[in-house]
Amino acid sequence: MNLPRSLFLRVAPLAIVTALAACGKAPEAPPPGGPVQVGTYSLETQALPLTTELPGRTSAFRVAEVRPQVSGILQKRLFEEGATVKAGQPLYQIDAATYSARQKKAEANLRAAESLAKRYEGLRATNAISQQQYDDAMAAWHQAQADVDMTRIDVVYTKVLAPISGRIGRSLVTEGGLVSNGQPQALATIQQIDPIHVDLTQSTGEILRLQRALADGTQAIEQNAATRVRLKLEDGSIYPLEGKLKFAEIGVDQGTGSVVLRATFPNPDGKLLPGMFVHAELQSGIRPDAILVPQQAVSRDASGRASVWVVGADGVANPREVTTLRTVGNTWLVGDGLQAGEQVVTEGLQRLRPGLQVEAVPARNVEIVTRFRAGREG
Repeated sequence: MNLPRSLFLRVAPLAIVTALAACGKAPEAPPPGGPVQVGTYSLETQALPLTTELPGRTSAFRVAEVRPQVSGILQKRLFEEGATVKAGQPLYQIDAATYSARQKKAEANLRAAESLAKRYEGLRATNAISQQQYDDAMAAWHQAQADVDMTRIDVVYTKVLAPISGRIGRSLVTEGGLVSNGQPQALATIQQIDPIHVDLTQSTGEILRLQRALADGTQAIEQNAATRVRLKLEDGSIYPLEGKLKFAEIGVDQGTGSVVLRATFPNPDGKLLPGMFVHAELQSGIRPDAILVPQQAVSRDASGRASVWVVGADGVANPREVTTLRTVGNTWLVGDGLQAGEQVVTEGLQRLRPGLQVEAVPARNVEIVTRFRAGREG
């Protein structure tokens, strides 16, 4: 039978493809009921340092307001604004003319009182004067000595000195201004910022969780580790020098429900300035038997419950609910639900169902990193 040419052209290519397919090997489907290959990660325990990140602000180590101790006209400013000054360095000069004159007058009165007292001392030996006259002369002499000391102090105070070492701010008065002893306005403010304080806030809930973990033995404190603090600045950079935790307030802020912790950092270059907002990382303890699970192995349902797929010794995979405490790098720190030596699935999760027989091979998508900052408990 002869086929029309047009029909032959349509049928021939199809026949050729069919023949070629029959000659070649068709892809083999996995046998029904055969094990599914999944990538797994074997769990192990390790001693894990736990850190906590707390917000805080920097504050000067010492703050001193420069104030006059005598009254008078300010004659001269003796420092550069913003400069570093030393304790005892002259900062201002107050007109000392009046105080110098008072000192000279007091010294003259002292000489007169001293001469009279010595004369009466000789007369007292011969009973030429009464005991009362002698006592009055001696008292006047001692009073004149005290007056001289006071006037000398006033003359010294006409030169206003730096009470502490540190960086001085702008001057709030200018030459020619009248200043007075006990005035409410400071002449300038000196702040010592090396070292510098960092005041941190920690909620009482976090403190209670830490105390509970220490009490039940799930967390321990390494000696001197809790005193070390690292600092992250506002731009995300890490401050290169390590600080130390000094103390914690014994009272709780009723408005925020938090406790203030104070750390001290060396600040030789003045990089940290008072009032800066920072984050501090401090080691809150060590979990001696921590189990870390890769984040890709953990899934959550609509209610937020976490679970992982575990391959048993019989090669059967089943889901298991776990408790996640916090993130550590690219892993989850697990509290309950898993044990060392068990295998969790990290590859092929989409093909799993409860009770499925699987072939477990080492996962290729796991690279544990714990150098990241530990997050908060959750």
